[in-house]
Amino acid sequence: MRTLIQAFRTKELRNKILFVLGIIIIYRIGSFIPTPGVDYKVVNDCVANTTNNAENFIGLVNLFSGGAMLQLSIFALGVMPYITASIVVQLLRAVIPRFEALHKEGQSGEAKLTQYTRYLTIGLAVLQSTTILVTARSGALFNYQCSNVIPDASIWNMVVMIMVMTGGTGLIMWMAELITEKGIGQGMSILIFLSICSGFLPQLWQIGWGTNGADGNWTKFAIVTVVLLVIMIFVNYVELSQRRIPVQYTRRMIGRKMYGGSSTYLPLKINMSGVIPPIFASSILAIPTLFAQFGNSQQSWVQWVNKYLANTTSVWYICLYALMIVFFTFFYTEITFNPDETADNMKQFGGFIPGIRAGSATSRYLKYVINRLNTVGAIYLLFVALLPTVLIMALKLNTQLPFGGTTLLIIAGVGLDTLRQAKAQTEQYQYAGFLFENTNHTEGNAIAK
Repeated sequence: MRTLIQAFRTKELRNKILFVLGIIIIYRIGSFIPTPGVDYKVVNDCVANTTNNAENFIGLVNLFSGGAMLQLSIFALGVMPYITASIVVQLLRAVIPRFEALHKEGQSGEAKLTQYTRYLTIGLAVLQSTTILVTARSGALFNYQCSNVIPDASIWNMVVMIMVMTGGTGLIMWMAELITEKGIGQGMSILIFLSICSGFLPQLWQIGWGTNGADGNWTKFAIVTVVLLVIMIFVNYVELSQRRIPVQYTRRMIGRKMYGGSSTYLPLKINMSGVIPPIFASSILAIPTLFAQFGNSQQSWVQWVNKYLANTTSVWYICLYALMIVFFTFFYTEITFNPDETADNMKQFGGFIPGIRAGSATSRYLKYVINRLNTVGAIYLLFVALLPTVLIMALKLNTQLPFGGTTLLIIAGVGLDTLRQAKAQTEQYQYAGFLFENTNHTEGNAIAK
C-alpha cells in the first residue's frame, strides 16, 4: 500500500498506472462483446446452466480469458495462445540449435524469438478458435446442454468468426506489450492476473450466498476464505525463498587495472518451474476428455474416461495428476536451467564456489543442488495443486471452487513481480537522502522532514 501511495504521488508513475488501468478497461469491455454470428441470449443461458471444472483444459482457457471463452466474445481465446506459444518456443530451444543460439545472442536474439512467438501465437489462435467454434456448434463446449449457439454455420460465417477471434488475440498481445513498454509490470502477466480475479470474488461469494441466497453455506465460506489466506501466505513465502550458493571471484589484472576479488551468490528458487507443471499436467489429462465428448457415450472407453479422468476427485485422476506434476517439475527445470553453461560462465570470469573445483565439479554440484530443490518444489506444487480437490471432498462442495492450485500460483507470482517492479520504479523518483539525514528527494527536489 505504501508503494502504491508513493507511486501516485509521482507524476510519471501516476501516468503509467492510469495507462495500465485504461488498457485493463478496454480488455474487460472486449471480454463482453460477442463475436458476430453468435446468439448472445442463448450463450448467456448456456453459461448460466453449465458448470465447468476450472482444472481441465476448457476450464483453464476460460479461466485465463476471464470467462470470455464460454461467452464466445471477441476476446474468447484470451492470453492462452500466447502462453502456449511462449512455452513451445522455450521448449524448442532444447531441440532446435538455432533457437538456443538466438537465446545466447542477447537482446537481438531475444527480439527474434519474440517475433517467432508472435507468429506462432496467431497460428495457434486460428487453430484454437476453429476448435472452440466447432465444439460450440456441436454442443460439446457446454456439455451438450445447449444447442443453436451459432444459428448460421455456413463456411463464410465461420471464417469471419475465426478471423474476429484471431484478431482479438492479436489485439490482446499488442495491449500486453504496450503495458510492458509504457506501464508497470509484465503486460501478459497482468492480463492473466486480471482475468483470474474477474471471476474470483463472485465465485467465492457464491459459496456463502448460494443461488439467490437460498442454498449458501456461510460456514463453508469462512473455511474456504481462511484456507485461501493461509495458502496465499504460504505461497508467497515459498516463491520468495531462495537457496543462495556463495560464489567467489578471483582477482585478475587486465591491462593496468585490477578486476574481481568480490564475493556474491547464485540465487536458486525453490520452485524453479513456476506454474508450468500444473498447467501441463491438467492440459494433458484433459485431452482424453475432449476426445470423449465427440465419441459415442455407450462405448466402454468413453465411459471409462468420463468416470475416472473427467472427475477430478477420482483416484486415477489424482494419481496421474500428481505424477505428471513431479515429472514436469524436473523436466522443465532441466530445459530452462543449464548447470554446464552456468559453470562455464563462472569459470570464464574467474568465479568459483568455495570448496568446489571450477568446471565439471561445479556443474555436478549445481545438478545435485537443483535436484534437491526440485524435490522440495515438486512436493510444494503437489500440496498447492491438490488442495482444491481435498476441499471438494472434505466440504462436499461442487467442483467449481473459486480458486485452484494454478490460480493461487499465478496470483501470488504475478502480484509479487508487479509489486517489485512498482517499488523499483518508485525508488527511481523518490529515495531517502544519503547526504543529509531526515531528507527525502522527490524528482530531484529535496524536501526536509
